[in-house]
Amino acid sequence: MVHTERLYLVIPLLLLLGPLLVSVGVYGALCASGHVPDHRGAKNNVLFGPFWGRYAVWVMTPVERLFAGRVSPNTVTALSLAAGLCACVAVATGHLITGVWAYLGSGALDIVDGRIARALGRQTKSGALFDSVSDRWAELAVMGGYTWYLRETPWMIAALVAAGASVMVSYTRARGEGLGLDLRGGLMQRAERVMLVCAGTYAAAWLGAAPSTHVYVVPVLGATIALCGLASLATALGRWRAAFTALVIEDRAIFAAKAAEQLSVLALPASASAPGLAAGTDKHAAKPARANGATASASGPFAPVPKTLRESAELGI
Repeated sequence: MVHTERLYLVIPLLLLLGPLLVSVGVYGALCASGHVPDHRGAKNNVLFGPFWGRYAVWVMTPVERLFAGRVSPNTVTALSLAAGLCACVAVATGHLITGVWAYLGSGALDIVDGRIARALGRQTKSGALFDSVSDRWAELAVMGGYTWYLRETPWMIAALVAAGASVMVSYTRARGEGLGLDLRGGLMQRAERVMLVCAGTYAAAWLGAAPSTHVYVVPVLGATIALCGLASLATALGRWRAAFTALVIEDRAIFAAKAAEQLSVLALPASASAPGLAAGTDKHAAKPARANGATASASGPFAPVPKTLRESAELGI
């Protein structure tokens, strides 16, 4: 791992946190004064709450206006994927702080691409597919970088769990939506995963900048990935359980409706189920005609043996 001075870790963070703190103050003042900004498209996150979801939409609006009309939503999605791949390479080679900024950039661009598509009225099925699949590849790539970095430690298992669970969170939601369900809840969605992993990675990079604390890099990073994996696993299993329960209730309602329909058909009067009899059809015509003790017609491939032949066979003739 490349050692860097902690000063070089603090300066970029301050350059980012300064404008963010100012923007949070401005946004809070606007909300307190009753001038609430437009929150269309804001998502509610269980971990951050509605305030931060609306704030994220508000603070990203200038970025959306910068991209809108200049680049296509698919281009922004491609940039998000490229940033995720860069984060993978950076983390795998030990450049943790570079991986933090690349992963944050990937998450931010992932928010922007969909909002640009909606703002320009360019929401397409091909774009939705490209966005969803790119997000999954980006997450797998990032977790692959952490897996490689932790490959010689037991924490590698945590990285593998985090990779699988993060994909299953999104897959369960997508499969549920295909069956008519809305599965947006859960503690560890993508925004939460990005923030948690980046915070833990930054702390690990800070510890690794000094020889006296370098020994804590792997435990801090591994614990962060393990927490992300367990929370993602709980979210995926929670969505699976919620979807299964809802579909079981729906299936029971469908079966009950079909059973009631069948019972209503069986309960119809004879005049409704056999209109030929109600019209005065000869009752005797409905009975099968018999000839020589056997029915004239038979179902199946075997015809009944006439009585005379049966007697001859019994006599041995």
